[in-house]
Amino acid sequence: MNYKDLTVKLVNKCLKFGADDAEVYLQSTRNLSIQVLNNEIETIEEASSHGVGFRVFVDNKMGFSHCNDFSNKALEATIKKAIAFARLTSPDESNILTDDKGISDIEGLFDPAIATVSMEEKIAMAIELEKLALSDHRISKSSGSGFSESETEVFIANSTGLVKSYKSGACGIGVSVVAEKGDQKNTGGEYCSRRQFSDLKKPGEVAAKAAQKAYEMLDPRMIRTQKAAVIFDPDVGRSLLGGVIGALNGERVLQGASFLKDSMNEKVASELLTIIDDGTKEKGMASAPFDGEGVPTQKNTLIENGLVKSFIYNTSAARRAGTVSTGNASRRGFTSLPGIGTHNVYLLPGKHTRNEIIASTERGLLLKGLTGYGINSVNGNFSGGASGFWIEDGKISHPVKGLTIAGKASDILNDIDMMGTDIDMNDTFASPTFRVREMQIGGE
Repeated sequence: MNYKDLTVKLVNKCLKFGADDAEVYLQSTRNLSIQVLNNEIETIEEASSHGVGFRVFVDNKMGFSHCNDFSNKALEATIKKAIAFARLTSPDESNILTDDKGISDIEGLFDPAIATVSMEEKIAMAIELEKLALSDHRISKSSGSGFSESETEVFIANSTGLVKSYKSGACGIGVSVVAEKGDQKNTGGEYCSRRQFSDLKKPGEVAAKAAQKAYEMLDPRMIRTQKAAVIFDPDVGRSLLGGVIGALNGERVLQGASFLKDSMNEKVASELLTIIDDGTKEKGMASAPFDGEGVPTQKNTLIENGLVKSFIYNTSAARRAGTVSTGNASRRGFTSLPGIGTHNVYLLPGKHTRNEIIASTERGLLLKGLTGYGINSVNGNFSGGASGFWIEDGKISHPVKGLTIAGKASDILNDIDMMGTDIDMNDTFASPTFRVREMQIGGE
């Protein structure tokens, strides 16, 4: 079936049935999951699916409906349902469709080689990964390992004449293991996903990282409540800064539900902090030629040297804000309306190595685990459970668990005084190690 032609035909059907404007979003997916436990295959699941969502406007009123049945009868019934819904809603002048026919050229989003690797080889990778992780004498048992892959095709057309499509794919390997010592048990896991099969980390590297995460937190000690430096490991950078990204959401800004709502071109953080969102990154796990509405993706600098430089918008929020979409309409698939989200977010690295940051810290916490919601995007408050390693005289002393850390976004962001060089740009939220000069740490 020619899905591109189908989307155009369905747009025309929407107009024929009474819509003033219409958008058709069609998605086709294939997923494979292989799970291994104790050297035996637990599950192999492969599934394909497709579906289509209809967003229609009638007198500036919006309706939405979707289905996964591509028979003419089901498609027409779904269109009529969307139009009926539209007639029941309130009009909104921001209910518009993009007419931007452009598309961002991005290399490396789909690797046909993934599908040519035999099932036997993929199973062998998962088994080898578990075996390597268990080979560390400090690891007592496996929680499982696996291989996964996916293919997705997206087709979008609307009544402004826009017709676009792209194909993307990904693959990944992961393992989780347990380390035990006396009554102590600690789990560690590591996962690697890439657009290209040849870019996957070697199983030995993934296994070693998972094992290290499991055994390094054994024998934790408690510390007293105090104020001290906190060094954020790259794995927890997102946990802290996710709330900052949420506060840059243009919809929240319009609603006044953002602690950064009045901060455009204002200093909100240390000059060491620059946050970029790039939907055009080659092989990026969250890259795409266009967003969930068909607007071309782009590279946006959100915070530059501590100054707020951009909020992120989809078409509707941008219209209400009197600006243009930043290519950040997000969609969870054909069943959802366009929201607002980021693509590949990363912090610009600094000039200090991780070891230099630790060595320059007289007393503090190297944060490896964080529970909670990070910085609250509405009021900027932050608190969460913490675990990691205690640093004394520039050296790691011992693991710590059961702590809390707290503060206000304005204090935390402005107190970033060292930014690391150790960034993995393959992550969808890539952060180097960075240090906050002082935070409240709750212990005993």
